[in-house]
Amino acid sequence: MKLFTGFFFSFEKQKTSLYMYSNKIAWVTGASSGIGVEMVKQLELSGAKVVLSSRDVAKLERVRESLVKPENHLVLPLDLEDSTKFEALAAQVVHKFGRIDFLFNNGGVSQRSEAGSTPLEVDRKIMEVNYFGNIALTKAVLPYMRKQQSGHVVVISSIAGKFGFFLRSAYSASKHALHGFYESLMLEEECKGIRVTIACPGKINTLISVNALNEKGATHGKMDHNQETGMPPEQCVSILLNGVRKNKKEILIGNKEVKAVTLKRFLPKIFWKIIRKQPAT
Repeated sequence: MKLFTGFFFSFEKQKTSLYMYSNKIAWVTGASSGIGVEMVKQLELSGAKVVLSSRDVAKLERVRESLVKPENHLVLPLDLEDSTKFEALAAQVVHKFGRIDFLFNNGGVSQRSEAGSTPLEVDRKIMEVNYFGNIALTKAVLPYMRKQQSGHVVVISSIAGKFGFFLRSAYSASKHALHGFYESLMLEEECKGIRVTIACPGKINTLISVNALNEKGATHGKMDHNQETGMPPEQCVSILLNGVRKNKKEILIGNKEVKAVTLKRFLPKIFWKIIRKQPAT
């Protein structure tokens, strides 16, 4: 009898997790490319209604039209450098759908320049997009989640948020900052029914390197080997959404490169010997 009860409980738990996103409202930033596009697709297949945000309206519309039921979803242009509009945008989402269940803070910009050659204005731009724009949107959404007494904020950090790396000084700093903010938020809001998950992708096959900023603040314009040979975004997002379903506080996503996080923690001398030999791109 115990065996049967255990099997039934396990089956019901799995069934519940599969429908976690069903009829939920999920807001995805950076939804016009890469991981964001794949998030939108997999969330729709899981039954969610999705708000698609980025600066590129035309690309967002193409993503929405590619969905099974485009009429269920909302394109909402958003510039992470202009946080003055975030409260109004959050109110617009709630006015249309009645609530916000998930906020996927995925939008951001990477970097390909040495710290000593990068002007401070480029550092500030990266911080504005990746950190201040990110937390500003969360602060705009938070009052609605508190009122609901439920909600889940999912933050796309990076393996560079766990340690610094060549050509990533400001990018890595912005991702480190997200960990400090969201780990604090996690502790403060869990009593209000609000959950936080920080995802740390490693090498993922997206255009993040192409769109990265160089020391002049212009786009890098190249597909790096690390991205070209990285994990497919479909697999990355599948791991991410499963981790969110399990309410994981942190998710490392990638291939062997994510082992560097454990190596740094337990064998730092070996970590530094290995990491300095890795190609920057």
